[in-house]
Amino acid sequence: MTDQEFMDRAESLLHAIEQCCDRINDQGEVDIDNQRVGAMVTLVWPNRSQIIVNLQKPLHEVWMAARSGGYHFCWREGQWQDTKGQGEFFDLLSRDATAQAGQALRFTP
Repeated sequence: MTDQEFMDRAESLLHAIEQCCDRINDQGEVDIDNQRVGAMVTLVWPNRSQIIVNLQKPLHEVWMAARSGGYHFCWREGQWQDTKGQGEFFDLLSRDATAQAGQALRFTP
C-alpha cells in the first residue's frame, strides 16, 4: 500500500468515527466529546474515560488506546484488522466504547 492509499483509508476511518459520535450524540444515547487534532481523535465520556485513535503513517497502522489496552491495526482483506489477531477495528471500538459508556454503543465504517 502506498502512503496515499493508507492516508485515504485512514482518513475515512477517522471520519467514520466522528460521524458515529455525531449519530450517538444526536440520538441521545450518551454524550461523547470527540475532538480531532491532526491525525488523532480523542473520545471522552462523561465519566472522563477516553479512547484515543491515532494514525501511524510510517508503519501504515492505526493505533487505538482504551481502558482494555492498546491495539495496532493494519489494512487487511478490506478491513482494519488488529495485528495480533484480536479482531476488526470497529468491533473492538464498539466493545470498548460500550464498556466505558456503560451502555451498548455501535460504531460502524
